[in-house]
Amino acid sequence: MNQQRVPRKRTYLMCSPEHFAVEYAINPWMDVTTAVDAELAVKQWDRLRETLVGLGHDVHLLTPEAGLPDMVFAANGAFVVDGTVYGAQFKHEQRAAEAAAHRAFYESQGWRFIAPSETNEGEGDFAYLPEAHGGLVLAGHGFRTELPAHAEAQEALGRPVVSLRLVDPRFYHLDVALASIDDENIVYFPGAFSAASQKVLTQLFPDAVIADDEDAMSFGLNLVSDGLNVVLNSEATRLAGKLKAAGYHPVPVELAEVKKGGGSVKCCIAELRH
Repeated sequence: MNQQRVPRKRTYLMCSPEHFAVEYAINPWMDVTTAVDAELAVKQWDRLRETLVGLGHDVHLLTPEAGLPDMVFAANGAFVVDGTVYGAQFKHEQRAAEAAAHRAFYESQGWRFIAPSETNEGEGDFAYLPEAHGGLVLAGHGFRTELPAHAEAQEALGRPVVSLRLVDPRFYHLDVALASIDDENIVYFPGAFSAASQKVLTQLFPDAVIADDEDAMSFGLNLVSDGLNVVLNSEATRLAGKLKAAGYHPVPVELAEVKKGGGSVKCCIAELRH
């Protein structure tokens, strides 16, 4: 039986891919020999932005900077809970300067910003579920974000942080292996996580939607949901069917160009939680 799913208005931050290119390879999906159609990337990104606005959400824009081709992946620049911003500190030097651009945005908006001393990649490795167990942060480690950043985030945000170990390099960030689909539930691919982390997820989220290898490989889990409408990669048709069966409304978008950088819907979107 499907319960009535109710959307909740969200505020998002995005950054246009006008400088997007695959100039280096820092994850298994990036291939420097694959050309990126920058014009098409912007078109597909625009459609994603329009989709979110059409669903009733607010979208703020970060100004893209030349020389930072991965700025389109706005989710990685910080993690925001209840008006407090825990900043990012990137693992790879090619992306390090993005953190300052995000910090400048948040400070210009008057947000409470906490600078990190530990390596973490923002919402790439952090997910927040405000209604799960009183408000819970899920945090990935193993490839990009360092484990001590989880404790630092907990101190910064005053929310319990559950550490989950990623073990498959294809799923180098939490947000390509797991996503919140409403304020208390998730969808995830068990194979991306250590056996112990799988047990933790089973215990915390007995009603989770379980994805398979095909769903994960099509970047289906790199999605954004408002509690009803689930915006996801158009290639993830099987996962869209599973979400529909669970009472959600899948909204497919084509992001083939951005995917060449190892990201999809969620990577392009940071959530600003006041």
